[in-house]
Amino acid sequence: MKHLPSLKNLYYLVNLHQEQNFNRAAKVCHVSQSTLSSGIQNLEEQLGYQLIERDHKSFMFTAIGEEVVQRSLKILTDVDDLVELVKNQGAPMTGEIRLGCIPTIAPFLLSRVVKQCQKSYPDLSLLLKEDTTERLLTALGKGELDLLLLALPADTSGYHSMKVGIDPFKMVVHKDLSADIHEPVDYQALPDESIFLLQSEHCITGHAISACQLGDSAKVNPFAATSLHTLVQMVNSKLGTTFLPQMAIDAGILKDTDLAVMSPPGEAPFREIGLVWRQTTSRILTFRTLGLEIQQLLQQQV
Repeated sequence: MKHLPSLKNLYYLVNLHQEQNFNRAAKVCHVSQSTLSSGIQNLEEQLGYQLIERDHKSFMFTAIGEEVVQRSLKILTDVDDLVELVKNQGAPMTGEIRLGCIPTIAPFLLSRVVKQCQKSYPDLSLLLKEDTTERLLTALGKGELDLLLLALPADTSGYHSMKVGIDPFKMVVHKDLSADIHEPVDYQALPDESIFLLQSEHCITGHAISACQLGDSAKVNPFAATSLHTLVQMVNSKLGTTFLPQMAIDAGILKDTDLAVMSPPGEAPFREIGLVWRQTTSRILTFRTLGLEIQQLLQQQV
């Protein structure tokens, strides 16, 4: 049998590529800088190709080095999945799940998901990470996360997904202004720049515009908020209106405000909520079982 590269050295290489610094990569790997450097040199000797070009001040990955990094990521991810397969054989709802979630879902649903899991599956531990859809999908592809809870549609090509429910959109406006807005809402009757939305990297902006049939960009204020809580404060100051998901309203985001809830145009506009995981994972049963639990929580909401 050929003398194959060690997983440890592949791990060193991947972390060096991610950190772009020997010292930081060594800290991530919990080894000395010299150990990490010698491990990568050993990997180059085994493969018979230069993976990194070095001088006394800097380094860069060669073309083949970049390719080896990408393949190493897949190898390390597959090994993690293999270990999880054996570990959870016969007991799928045990162990750890590294769950990523977007900011427009995490504060309003994750606590309920965690409590339900603690009740139903005490041997299952959820490790949570909140970030944008794009960055979460990148982390999933690198094997840094096991499962994502996202708003759909999203570009999940190359992954498996499971729809777990819907989350209706509502329009909110200050009570002092609500008398001047009649349902069904006519956007053309609203002042220009009176609708506040999140920054474009938050997928809920696109979902809300599409679901609520907002086609006139002149009605959208150029100010873009970083969170739903900021939107609530802007609207509570009588500056305009915005769209909020029902789960945020149910979680109490409007508490201590003077905001009224209205139905936006469209036929019961909503966003879909779904779980996303790698096609190569061995924990499909675990993820689908968790998905059914989340599905029940969302049905209770609706």
